[in-house]
Amino acid sequence: MPVVWSDLHRLHEPGGEVWVGVRTPGTEVPARAERIREALSDAGIVDAAPHDDAAVHAVHDVALTGYLAGAWCDWEAAGLTAEQDRVVPYVFAHPELSAAPAIPVAPSARAGYFAYDTMTLIGPGTWEAARAAVDVALTASDLVAAGAPAAYACCRPPGHHAARRAFGGSCYLNNAAAAAARLCERYGRVAVLDIDAHHGNGTQAIFAARTDVLTGSVHVDPGAGWFPHFLGFEGEGGETNRNVVLAPGTGDEGWLAAVAALTAWARDARALVVALGVDAAGGDPESPLEVTAEGYRAAGATLGAMGLPTVVVQEGGYDLDTIGALVRAFLTGLEEGAGG
Repeated sequence: MPVVWSDLHRLHEPGGEVWVGVRTPGTEVPARAERIREALSDAGIVDAAPHDDAAVHAVHDVALTGYLAGAWCDWEAAGLTAEQDRVVPYVFAHPELSAAPAIPVAPSARAGYFAYDTMTLIGPGTWEAARAAVDVALTASDLVAAGAPAAYACCRPPGHHAARRAFGGSCYLNNAAAAAARLCERYGRVAVLDIDAHHGNGTQAIFAARTDVLTGSVHVDPGAGWFPHFLGFEGEGGETNRNVVLAPGTGDEGWLAAVAALTAWARDARALVVALGVDAAGGDPESPLEVTAEGYRAAGATLGAMGLPTVVVQEGGYDLDTIGALVRAFLTGLEEGAGG
């Protein structure tokens, strides 16, 4: 299976997170992708090819991409780096105050128009890395459209929390959504099945009005206090969206049953995008789930058995000691399930 990669991911160093007002060390760090590549060192590495911005704007508003492209330079030009070495919002637009808020003039306030949390900081190389991550996903999609049974996109930063006009959850642009929109051009109906520990809220929002993309997500119950908190519940989104929520502490049996339920629900799709987060694994610092490496291999086999042209897009996974082995286990299972 080809592994698509970009060295530009290293340009994004978030410099930590601001959580409940406190600056804390970040977990979405460059070493994540490097550990995955080490674990897949025997695979064929394909460098991401640049793609036209139209492929990004198929899933994102021009206002968001324009903001992200200039956010760091605007922050620096306003002299804000003396106070804060990353772009971080301090005030947020809220629909209770205005259904159509104006984009603020002040760079210090502008971040809160597009961001929906304080954890997703922007540094000097964030835009270049995020834009390259989309190219990674699109290149994998091109390989599959050209005949490869499956391709793995080693995307960093991740993307499934980014919506059409908003970013958050350590995500800036939605790589999985861009891959799905690309595959729709070739296959018609595409399913995005998200097995990250957290709800793929951005992907759900992007495709909410479309009938040619199915969005399914299995994740820890946001009602139990987990990100993204405000949505990700069962019953959202109508016939083309399916959320399966799990209690904290759920292990292989319950998680695999949920993955199997999503695959059965998406059986009419003609192509598949897997939003692969390995943060559902036991011991991951960002999740209370207890999935094992063998569970990930079994999930890969279940999804591979769908027999669909498949793009796997990397999302979460924050335990540097296990992330590579978990990704490898899933991809091995995917090939086994597909008969490879």
